[in-house]
Amino acid sequence: MRAPDDSGRRQTIEAALSAAAEEVAAHGWDGLQMQTVAARVGVSRQTLYNAFTNKHGLAQALVLRLTEQFLAGVEDALTQADDVIGQWRAAVLYTLETAAADPLLKAVLTAEGRDELLPLLTSDAGPVINAARQRLAGAILTARPDVDPDTARHAAETATRLAISHIVLPLHPNDEVATLIATIVDRFIGSPTTLE
Repeated sequence: MRAPDDSGRRQTIEAALSAAAEEVAAHGWDGLQMQTVAARVGVSRQTLYNAFTNKHGLAQALVLRLTEQFLAGVEDALTQADDVIGQWRAAVLYTLETAAADPLLKAVLTAEGRDELLPLLTSDAGPVINAARQRLAGAILTARPDVDPDTARHAAETATRLAISHIVLPLHPNDEVATLIATIVDRFIGSPTTLE
């Protein structure tokens, strides 16, 4: 059998992620089976194992894809205000509200999948946090080119970690959390420098 080309492999991976997302949303993490996803996509189970290594790898790929989708929306939300607090308040509020309404994230954060999937948003969240840190630091630097790039990355990572923490264990209303995180980012990056 001829090995699939890169575009065919990428299409198979995307199809597998879409099928897996639907399975998790419908049946929870415990209901997700590599064989079911393979059958829905029309590939062998071994093909999925080659692409994702195991079920944990498939889950991590799902979370990373969700992250990319979120970040596109967050970047769009950042354009909805002129000041840093307004921008970040809109971005955090978008993130919290979208996470609460997303069926896949709901399945991830329910008791059914919590033991295996929760680490992907907490202790194993490195890839998620890295992706968010890079993209959101870029948004900070676009709005505020006077900010030191390291400071922008630290602010973006802090905001990301705080938002993930609230998604996992919401203790306060979204509006309040969004304002708090936006204020922290604003204080973190400091006042804009003025040219004399």
